[in-house]
Amino acid sequence: MTGSFSILKSSFEHILFDLDGTLTKSAPGIINSVRHALEKYGIKNQSDEQLARFIGPPLTVSFHDFYGFNQAQAEEAMAFYREYYADKGIFENDLYEGIPEVLDALKSAGKKLYVATSKPEVYMKKILEHYEIAQFFDDAAGGDLEEKNNEKWCVIKNILTRNSIFTGNSPALMLGDRKHDILGAHKNNLPVCAVMWGYGSRDEFLEYGADYVCENVTDLIER
Repeated sequence: MTGSFSILKSSFEHILFDLDGTLTKSAPGIINSVRHALEKYGIKNQSDEQLARFIGPPLTVSFHDFYGFNQAQAEEAMAFYREYYADKGIFENDLYEGIPEVLDALKSAGKKLYVATSKPEVYMKKILEHYEIAQFFDDAAGGDLEEKNNEKWCVIKNILTRNSIFTGNSPALMLGDRKHDILGAHKNNLPVCAVMWGYGSRDEFLEYGADYVCENVTDLIER
């Protein structure tokens, strides 16, 4: 894992961005939606730190891993989550400062930009349009509402396949803030730049083998 990294200086042509924790500060909406779901099961007084673990992975996986829900319970909890998220939580969110400027600079430099997120595509598209950054992306892929194809490696593969981006010798890079971005990209033979402004940690990036790290949003376009 190397030091702070500038995409603008790099030879990477295709740049895949995670959404939550990379483009957007999505914690409030996700935390409030998880809290709403857990309270349906009498699970209360959960800290923001505990609930922030839901940022990144598919929801059903998180309900299983963190609260021991079986598949049926996890799917029911996901529905409760979306009761809150679809109406309120989706926009309890904001762009990280400097993101529009970064996207504009990369696009102007001829980079091809994509979004690859486990978030359902229907929500992802609303967020990109609401924050007026949809126009910067050549393509954007998310999961489905049933979470049948939401694993990060699968979403990344979707982008690579439908845009004929062939990994290995291809100049493509994934940006993300959690281990799922690293594991998903590496499964597709894609290098990863881990970003320090999201919800992951340097220890996590070291453990899962991020190829690069970027400390600050503006470092991405350092000349």
